[in-house]
Amino acid sequence: MGDWVDILDALSHTGRKLLATIVRVDGSAYRKEGAMMLLTENRKRYGILSGGCLEDDLAERAPGVWDEGVSQTVAYDLRSEDDLSWGQGIGCNGSVHVLMEPLNGKMTAHLRRLKRELEEGTDVLHVKRLSEQGGVADYLFLAGDKRWFGSWRGPVPKNPVQLLASNRKAVWIGAPGENLFVQRFEPQPRLLVFGAGPDAKPLVRIAAGAGFRVAVSDWRPALCSRDHFPEADELIVDSPDRVAAAYRFSERDSVISMTHHFQKDRQIFEALRSKPLRYFGILGSKDRARRLAGDPIPNGLHCPAGLPIGAEGPEEIAISLVADLIKAARLRRVEDDLGDLLGGRAEPQNGTAKAVPAGRG
Repeated sequence: MGDWVDILDALSHTGRKLLATIVRVDGSAYRKEGAMMLLTENRKRYGILSGGCLEDDLAERAPGVWDEGVSQTVAYDLRSEDDLSWGQGIGCNGSVHVLMEPLNGKMTAHLRRLKRELEEGTDVLHVKRLSEQGGVADYLFLAGDKRWFGSWRGPVPKNPVQLLASNRKAVWIGAPGENLFVQRFEPQPRLLVFGAGPDAKPLVRIAAGAGFRVAVSDWRPALCSRDHFPEADELIVDSPDRVAAAYRFSERDSVISMTHHFQKDRQIFEALRSKPLRYFGILGSKDRARRLAGDPIPNGLHCPAGLPIGAEGPEEIAISLVADLIKAARLRRVEDDLGDLLGGRAEPQNGTAKAVPAGRG
């Protein structure tokens, strides 16, 4: 659900690094605004910007950008369908503008602070002011709705949240004399899986690959182990009712119960029914859900969990579950943005120039 985890982790590598970000798309393309890739001096890549047609050219340009020490924007026209075009015959029917930023010490320090804010569960808004030549003139980060950091001269946008009042994580705003790129970073979503049976293994693997921070909980230590779940970020050996009651949940968290044990599922439901979860799903039929949670099935409980794609077997069921998790996250963003448009979010309290003096962060 985002490349930022791998990219920000890779900041610890030594040597020169370059951050490539899609800042503008005209027409259609493989990735949209906000997609990022980190290039290192030893030619390692973290993240992806295209189906493979742009990365090699960006890698060839990187040494020149490092030597100059100045950011720049490169435009790629993917609309042609011949093999001599940047689209290499794929016919994406769009053009892509990629910002290439050589990471100096100050920017690297600010990206590390971004990483800490995200790990603490804070939303962060990133605003870049681009020059007419396509380089970064100023940038700032807004953590939550109060803390500014970065390097910005003059007044900052009074309410940058409104610049992203749409179902998008990034947007290019072009205006005479000023071009802004606004990007939203969200904390890594968490998924707590109850049940460590064989069918939980593909779910944990696919969810981790999709960008979730995954915790697995089971009362059987022989099953809830690193050997069975190498991709899990957290393993919790305890009874489901105690874990469900004690775990600190947020509105971004998701829970899927696949204990295949009716009484334990009921305990989990009773402990979580009032929690502000993004997604709460229990495996099983609707008849089982009615016996477990009552009739009608409470709003917010996905049972049977997963998208109805006719899935059979652990792998297909895991795919349907992760797809439903992603769908819930996307729809929640649309609802939040509609709330913003209707005045549901307060304006940042310190959106003034003196909140972030130029050159300080």
